[in-house]
Amino acid sequence: MQMEAVKIKDVPKEDRPRERLLKYGSSHLSNQELLAILIGSGTRDESVMTLANRILMHFEGLKLMKDATIEELTAIKGIGSAKGVLLLSALELGKRLNQYKPNERYVIRSPEDGADYVMEEMRSLTQEHFVVIFLNTKNQIIHRQTIFIGSLNASIVHPREIFREAVKRSAASIIVAHNHPSGVRLQGA
Repeated sequence: MQMEAVKIKDVPKEDRPRERLLKYGSSHLSNQELLAILIGSGTRDESVMTLANRILMHFEGLKLMKDATIEELTAIKGIGSAKGVLLLSALELGKRLNQYKPNERYVIRSPEDGADYVMEEMRSLTQEHFVVIFLNTKNQIIHRQTIFIGSLNASIVHPREIFREAVKRSAASIIVAHNHPSGVRLQGA
């Protein structure tokens, strides 16, 4: 008696790994589901979820998989060189992210420090630029972004644009700056 593999298209859409990731976020998916998303498809004889599970069992989970070689991956039935290369690339990215250490960050200790950080670049601009500097709790710059580019003498920015980026970056504080390419400072600007 031969059992037929359950194809991903036979699984209700809301239970498929990609859809679950989109709805709940990647942290809510199992290792098997994340691996299934990377692999993309199963074989004629087994679903992508079954293949993902078999890979995890082969490597006894993620611990041994992190050091997998292309030969070890392609020795698994259902993993060819294309899927093997994709998996190795994902593993390497994971290693690099784990080893990533941010460079020494510029610290803002005074208003002058903030101005010095953006002044050189902004002084030669021909349109108004509205720039935000995002700081961590140690007043180190974590990000700098031009939020809006205006005309010669105007720049209209909605606070939503500033705070969206601040929340995304988990900024503890922000510094906003804009230039006056016309050379004329308006009242309150």
